[in-house]
Amino acid sequence: MTDQEHIQCRELLGSLSDYIDGTLGEQLCREIERHMSECHNCRVVVDTLRKTIHLYHQTAGPADLPNSVRERLFRTLHLDEFIR
Repeated sequence: MTDQEHIQCRELLGSLSDYIDGTLGEQLCREIERHMSECHNCRVVVDTLRKTIHLYHQTAGPADLPNSVRERLFRTLHLDEFIR
């Protein structure tokens, strides 16, 4: 991999969250997609991030901690004012 390719990869990573979220401009999206069509490593990074986000959304939910555990945690973190 050349130095120029490394620079392109770093630029891609800087915009990756916005790209995945769909908040990136159309022109930059096209540039990223062109780069990924030529760069296996960046394609893997983007695919892995998409899968991670998808899995998080499928499994994430409110944590049901027993009150005693929650109280100990909040006391340890000096967040006593937030204990109900």
